[in-house]
Amino acid sequence: MIETIQPNWSAPSTIQACCTTRQGGVSAASFDSLNLALHVGDDPALVAQNRKLLRDQLELPAEPCWINQTHGTQTVTLERDASRDADAAVTRVPGTIAVVMTADCLPILLCNQTGSEVGAVHAGWRGLQAGVVQSALATMNSPNHQLIAWIGPGISQACFEVGDEVRTAFIDLMPHAQTFFNANRRGRWQCDLAGLAEQVLKAQGVGEICRDSHCSYRDADVFFSYRRNATTGRMASLIWIK
Repeated sequence: MIETIQPNWSAPSTIQACCTTRQGGVSAASFDSLNLALHVGDDPALVAQNRKLLRDQLELPAEPCWINQTHGTQTVTLERDASRDADAAVTRVPGTIAVVMTADCLPILLCNQTGSEVGAVHAGWRGLQAGVVQSALATMNSPNHQLIAWIGPGISQACFEVGDEVRTAFIDLMPHAQTFFNANRRGRWQCDLAGLAEQVLKAQGVGEICRDSHCSYRDADVFFSYRRNATTGRMASLIWIK
């Protein structure tokens, strides 16, 4: 059976959202077992079976609107834009499912307080630094203070080592960004990616921000992790209006 993680937020009852784990699918190692991505080298027929299991077991109202993620900042409105080359998606149509895939990067799910629009954001450090969150927020109709955000499972600070170039990029962008980087014994930095994402959301005036506490790198039985296993699958974070 597919196991999912539910956001710990106060979204309206009209909003459905979840993040998959790696468990419950049919893919073989090293994509075992619920890999939902076609671009990572897995057998496309097995990915198709996994996506069907996802639809059937979660009783989804439609096929999720899979996007071609590029680690950029493009946001698409699913009911309007033909392109699927993006790292964030927004919809206001009930039954249309916005989805992003991750394996250490952060999924960020968004909805407004009235439950009339939702969004999904793929936020790795490059996209986060370049403004993917701001792009998604600008595409939504609701004022930022009326939005609710959930930062889903991603790599934890203890497991995410980066170089000076990453720290400098964020310090040049954000006041006090240095507080999200701890020096380690190798002369590099442990980066709190979720903390940086929360800071970005706060700076944009998002009304409510919630964070998941799972670590994709550390919890190997539950999550895929690109940092841990370069050849691996992807989880999906989905959100839609009932």
